[in-house]
Amino acid sequence: MRPNPLKPRLAAGGCAFGTMTFEFFTPGYPAICRAAGAEFILYDMEHSGVGFETMKAQFAFCRGLDLVPLVRVPSGDYHHVARALDIGAMGIMVPMVETAEQAQAIVDCTRYPPAGRRGAAFGVAGHDDYADGAVTDKIAEAHARTMVIALVETAKGIENVDAIAAVDGVDVVWLGHFDLTNFLGIPAQFDHPIFHAAVDRLVEACAAHGKTPGFLAGDEKWARDFRAKGFRMIAYGVDTLLMQSALAEGIRLLRGTVEE
Repeated sequence: MRPNPLKPRLAAGGCAFGTMTFEFFTPGYPAICRAAGAEFILYDMEHSGVGFETMKAQFAFCRGLDLVPLVRVPSGDYHHVARALDIGAMGIMVPMVETAEQAQAIVDCTRYPPAGRRGAAFGVAGHDDYADGAVTDKIAEAHARTMVIALVETAKGIENVDAIAAVDGVDVVWLGHFDLTNFLGIPAQFDHPIFHAAVDRLVEACAAHGKTPGFLAGDEKWARDFRAKGFRMIAYGVDTLLMQSALAEGIRLLRGTVEE
């Protein structure tokens, strides 16, 4: 079973940088991201509407690229979490994590018995590349590589963020900044003191429990600011917005030549 090099690096206090994808699911897309320097792709299933067959193909395209496929599943339900891992995701992000109990239930879905309740599908699903091997070895390898990312994006989640970060098996506590401002009653007010206090609380919880704070940076300023705040796992941009921004800049340039 292929290892996940990001998990031990982050656990040791290192960084990981990648991108997030909502729309582009072509065979060459993972290679394009890797050529750009991305170490992981965080695929979205919560809002994008794509299904598990599309994800299974994308995870297969990541093989051999030194690129870690991660996915934000629609929910923390067992059939979403375990299925995503069975088809090849090396980690899952679960939205709207609000309590330690919820985080523990998610972790349990990612672990085989007796550590958890994940069902076995060795040799018949993509996660082990259909390879031979001892089941005990595969279980150990799966536990070693699987990342659990708790997406904290509500006021209740921030209230309980220390307890969430304390859950054994949670690797990354990810700040859902946009939804968080909505739930805090300050929509898109990212300079608001209440928002900054929430960010600090999440970072402090991660530091206290040896976990990694994660963030989606929409541009260079966001990336610099949140690296400075201590975020060590950052997805830079979303596929659609990166493409749209680059195209808009080129079109503006061309229109400027006509006006001149």
